[in-house]
Amino acid sequence: MTDVPSPAQPLEILYQSPEIVAINKPHGLLVHRSPIAADAHEFAVQLLRDQLGQRVFPAHRLDRKTGGVLLFALNEIMNAALQQQFADGQMHKTYWAIVRGYTPDTLDIDYPLRRDEDGVIQEAFTGLKTLRRAEIPLPFGKHDTSRYSLVELTPTTGRMHQLRKHMAHVFHPIIGDRPHGCNKQNKLFLSQFGMNTMLLHARELSFQHPFSGESIIIEAPLQREFTRMLGVLFGGM
Repeated sequence: MTDVPSPAQPLEILYQSPEIVAINKPHGLLVHRSPIAADAHEFAVQLLRDQLGQRVFPAHRLDRKTGGVLLFALNEIMNAALQQQFADGQMHKTYWAIVRGYTPDTLDIDYPLRRDEDGVIQEAFTGLKTLRRAEIPLPFGKHDTSRYSLVELTPTTGRMHQLRKHMAHVFHPIIGDRPHGCNKQNKLFLSQFGMNTMLLHARELSFQHPFSGESIIIEAPLQREFTRMLGVLFGGM
């Protein structure tokens, strides 16, 4: 089950100005066409272009299975400026994730990652704060119960699949993640709850307007499956 909108359902716009627009990207929606996802027929770029009736430029990317704040420019000059801010680390990003196990109250994950296309090692840093913990009466392996945490993640670098790889590295994989997560947990959630969405959500994006200097804070409400699993595991928020 995913949150991809039907053709008649517009994308949720979180912020819009003459030069910038941000949407709440559904889980399961690709940002744009990709040769590695031939099964996809809808893309955020095309859907938003048709919805607004004008050309749009994605200023960054989210994984197909990640939901939340996705930023677009409405002209090429703004697109170049926003992409430069992402490259310079001037965009402040906050994510929420539901992960396996009890995470510590806070954790700094400073773990370099290997770039997939050429093997280059890149520095990568993620801050973690635990928001909620839950233990539910669901047997798993040798245990009579299962433990989960809701965490807030703040990456200061933007490596490919950084949050997914970092959470797997600290043995608290994100529920629904493939291939970096726990396949047994993913199968458990599918069989017990009918849930196959990756529980990673781009919660907030804050930055200064490249030209006016205005402070912009964009927050994305949680989507249907993430909210449902919060209720199942934590009794809601």
